[in-house]
Amino acid sequence: MTSSICISPVSTPVTGAIRPPGSKSITNRALILAALADGNTYLTGVLDSEDTRVMVDSLRRLGFDVQQDLRGCTCVVAGRGGRIPAESADLWLQNSGTSIRFLTALCALGTGKYRLDGIARMRQRPIGDLVRSLTALGAHISFEQPDSDCPPVLIDGICGRFTGGQASIAGNISSQFLSALLMSAPCAAAGVELTVDGELVSQPYVSMTLRMMEAFGIACESDPAFSHFRIPHQTLRACDYDIEPDASAASYFLAAAAMTRGEVTVEGLSRDALQGDVRFADALEQMGCTVTWQPRSVTVRGAALRGIEIDMNAISDTAQTLAVVATVASSPTTIRNVGHMRHKETDRISAVVTELNRCGIQARESGDGLTIVPGRPHPAAVHTYDDH
Repeated sequence: MTSSICISPVSTPVTGAIRPPGSKSITNRALILAALADGNTYLTGVLDSEDTRVMVDSLRRLGFDVQQDLRGCTCVVAGRGGRIPAESADLWLQNSGTSIRFLTALCALGTGKYRLDGIARMRQRPIGDLVRSLTALGAHISFEQPDSDCPPVLIDGICGRFTGGQASIAGNISSQFLSALLMSAPCAAAGVELTVDGELVSQPYVSMTLRMMEAFGIACESDPAFSHFRIPHQTLRACDYDIEPDASAASYFLAAAAMTRGEVTVEGLSRDALQGDVRFADALEQMGCTVTWQPRSVTVRGAALRGIEIDMNAISDTAQTLAVVATVASSPTTIRNVGHMRHKETDRISAVVTELNRCGIQARESGDGLTIVPGRPHPAAVHTYDDH
C-alpha cells in the first residue's frame, strides 16, 4: 500500500457527474438488520471498505452465512431470526465505531461468550454508556481492563442476555449507541423502552436507523424529539434492500465544485435521502453556491464564497469538508456544536485544526467546534490519522 500520495492543485474549475459508492452507515446497518431478520436478505449497492469488511467478517465469525459479490456490490445474508449461531467468538474490529457498537448490542442477544476488541485508538473510545444500557436490559457485559469504559468488551450470554425492559442511554457521545439498541431491541423477548438522556447528537442517523427498521418490517414508537422509544418484541422480515450512495463521500466532490467555481452533479442522492449528510449542500448554498435538487441527483455550482457561522451537530461527518471549503471564503467560518467529533476514529476537531495550520491556514479550536480564517495554503505533508 502506498504510504503517501502527491496531490497537485487543480488549475481549472472542477466539473462533471459522479455516483459515489454505497453508504457505509447504511451498509453496516443493513448487514446487522439482515443478520437479525428471519430468512435471506439480498443487499445491493453494498460498500466495500475496511469498516464494512470488518462487519462482514465479524458476522461470519458469529456463525452467519454472508455471501458477498465485491464486483457486483451485492450481499446475501442468511438471517437467523434474532439468534446468534456461534456460542463463542473473538471479534477484531480494527477502529470501526459502527461495528463495535452495533455488534455489542447484537452479541448481547446471544447465549454464548464473545469478546470485542480493536486497535489502540479503539481502546480509547468509550462505550460504557451502551454497556450500562444493555446491562439494564438483562445483558452480562464487562470490560477486560478494570475501571475502563473502553474495549476490549466481554459479553457472557450464559450469565445474562439482552431480554428487554427499560433503560436510558446518553445522547451526547454518539447516536450510534441508540441505533445499536434500536436495531437489536425487536429481538428482545420482553420488548424495550428507551429514554435518551441529554441532547441527541447526529439525530439524522437515528432517523436513518428507524426508516431502515421499517423496511425490515419493524414498528417503533417514538416522540418527535427522539427522547423516548418503545419497541415491542417483533420478528424482522428478510427483504431486498438497495443501499443509496454515500452522502459523506459525495461532500468532497460538491466541495470541489464550490472551491473552484465549477459544477458537479452527484447522482443517486435526493433531498429525501436517508442520509442527513445530503444537507451539506445546504451549507454550501449558505456560503454562496447555487444548489439544484432533482428527484435522483443534486448539483452544486460554485461562486464567490462567504464565511458563515453554522451548527453542524446533525451532519458532523461533513464538518471537516466544510472546514476546507472555508479556506477560500471571503471571511472566517465558525463550525459549532460538534464536540462529539472528538470521540470519532480520531479527535477530528483537533486533527482538522492541526492539519490546516500545517498548510498555513489560521484555524483554532474551541470545546465544541472550530473557526477557520481564509488564506492561501502552502504545500505540506498532511497526516490523515488513518481516519477513513
